[in-house]
Amino acid sequence: MKQNDNEFMQHDLRLPELTVRGMLLGAILTVIFTASNVYLGLKVGLTFSSAIPAAVISMAVLKMAKDSNILENNMVQTQASAAGTLSAIIFIIPGMLMIGYWQGFEFWQTLLVSACGGCLGVLFTIPLRRAMVVHSDLAYPEGVAAAEILKVGSNAAAASKQGSGLKEIMSGGIVAGVVALLSNGFQVLSGGLSLWFHVGRGMTQFPIGYSTALVGAGYLIGIASGLAMLVGILIAWAGFVPFYTITSALPDGMTMQKFAGAVYQERVRLIGAGAMGVAAIWTLITLAEPVIEGVKESIASVRMSDGEKDKHRMDIDMSIKSIGLVFALTVAGLLAIFYAFVSPEGLPLMQNLTFVLVGVGVAVFMGFFVAAACAYMAGLVGTSSSPISGIGILGIIVASLVMYALCTSFGIFSLPGGEKFATATAIFTTSIIMAIACISNDNMQDLKTGYLVGATPWRQQVALLLGCVVGALVIAPVLNLLYEAYGFPGALPRPDMDPSQALAAPQAALMTTIAQGIFSSQLAWEYIYLGMGLGVLLVIADQILKRNTRNLCLPPLAVGMGIYLPPSVQTPLVIGAIMGYFLNKKLKERKGEEGRKNGMRRGTLFASGLIVGESLVGVALAGVIVVSVTSGGSDSPLALVGKDFADTAEMLGLAVFLVTLAIFGKTVLGNKNN
Repeated sequence: MKQNDNEFMQHDLRLPELTVRGMLLGAILTVIFTASNVYLGLKVGLTFSSAIPAAVISMAVLKMAKDSNILENNMVQTQASAAGTLSAIIFIIPGMLMIGYWQGFEFWQTLLVSACGGCLGVLFTIPLRRAMVVHSDLAYPEGVAAAEILKVGSNAAAASKQGSGLKEIMSGGIVAGVVALLSNGFQVLSGGLSLWFHVGRGMTQFPIGYSTALVGAGYLIGIASGLAMLVGILIAWAGFVPFYTITSALPDGMTMQKFAGAVYQERVRLIGAGAMGVAAIWTLITLAEPVIEGVKESIASVRMSDGEKDKHRMDIDMSIKSIGLVFALTVAGLLAIFYAFVSPEGLPLMQNLTFVLVGVGVAVFMGFFVAAACAYMAGLVGTSSSPISGIGILGIIVASLVMYALCTSFGIFSLPGGEKFATATAIFTTSIIMAIACISNDNMQDLKTGYLVGATPWRQQVALLLGCVVGALVIAPVLNLLYEAYGFPGALPRPDMDPSQALAAPQAALMTTIAQGIFSSQLAWEYIYLGMGLGVLLVIADQILKRNTRNLCLPPLAVGMGIYLPPSVQTPLVIGAIMGYFLNKKLKERKGEEGRKNGMRRGTLFASGLIVGESLVGVALAGVIVVSVTSGGSDSPLALVGKDFADTAEMLGLAVFLVTLAIFGKTVLGNKNN
């Protein structure tokens, strides 16, 4: 949607946006969503976007106030979504306990890393807004979905047309909510199906994930990204996994299925990370010109006398002076907390200061480039599906290499505990990078929502900064609570605890293993190099397709994500994208251009409802689980069946998934009269 096409640009809405009640509600939702995401992220390695459920809850609560409006609701979801996404810092910070450097989560260090890193993520994406939101056709699925929900919610009583839109959102929400409750709560439906089969002496799998929310997100991202991710899945599971399982010896005592899974985790994901790294750099190169133009516009607007009076309020970002002040405060906070982190080691003052300056410098410098890559990825496939942990892998590799060189020059490895200190410093540096990446990943979705509903960018950016601070206050206490209750792999707070009950924290475990591999010189660099070479080939292939065809392309970042992300997460995305393409063609054949637009709008609303329903039930179930486990109960308190029901649950899940797809298609196609 181009800038002059936005219906809200035709007039200046003087409605209250940043209100006290809105910020208080946003703070409460921030606490709830951050706690829920921390638990789910440590449990299964996935977090959900809280923007859409926050928008729905905000509309329900603020509806009781007669003067509430769409812009106020948008600010609430903006604030809450920032903190919900910031919780993805858990993908790295538990590594401090896994290596035995911390015995519990240090409150102030965790707080300031999260808050300052998150604030930098907001600042770094401000110059990208015009290039990626206003002048871009990126999908931003959650951002568009949240905007549709806010529009329908604010106009439902005013127009029957919008009232039907609310019906479609609610229909999608009910369908997804019921499916999520049956699968994640009652556990009578499986979350996916994996068919394993032999390829010669090797093995691979054909997986299908049943997530209705991801089907909705796939519908929104479009066919190009969906097919690119499918190519990535095929490269990984029809190429690398069978190849390595055929050419490698099966370890003693390991089944072929477990071996194939280990090959994917230990080799193929590194290949995907290398491909994503090259694709991210290429993305930055292609975005350089519009980003520079955006920065020039921002600087020019500050220099204009009364410049903001001549600009539409929807084109006003935070001023350069305000950005500079917040940047100085956040960097000062990072320098202080990094010094507090390294000073207990008793190193000479100059060495301490060098570690501080280098660590913060690497985090800030790399964070700027990471911000652009994450903003693009969020626009491509959405916040929930964006592979933040892949960025974390690149971050831990860079940080570890820098710290390795620094520790070698200072002779740190010859000191007792030197390798542990080096590993901890690399993890701490990467934690800052991850905080920047998490918020950058979310910020653009919120700014897209704001652009579509007529919000003022600088007010949204202030709300995002508030969300970062409030969310950071919650992360350390929740992490400590869960650590004391469960522990992590290799880090149990009490000797009598059952290691099998520990929270997996899969990303943190993987990144910690990579850091330790670098410092012990045992990291499998050949797979990362292979991925980088593959990334170059993907970039070339994409450019050839764009130059020689009108509609074909192969986004290299999406292909890299297809290799890196678990296939159960990607298959529903691909299914949703392909389904949207064919429904679009069928609508045009049956009902012409106007009918196609109406049908696709119904699809967008229903897809938004799918994301809303699964997200809200996910939040509710997380709360039930946390209450249960903290009171000594089960981590599956609502389960109605045992493990012996697994095969039946897979078949039931597939049947319900197919029914959901049929309902989706019928909703988009409508009847003969609409």
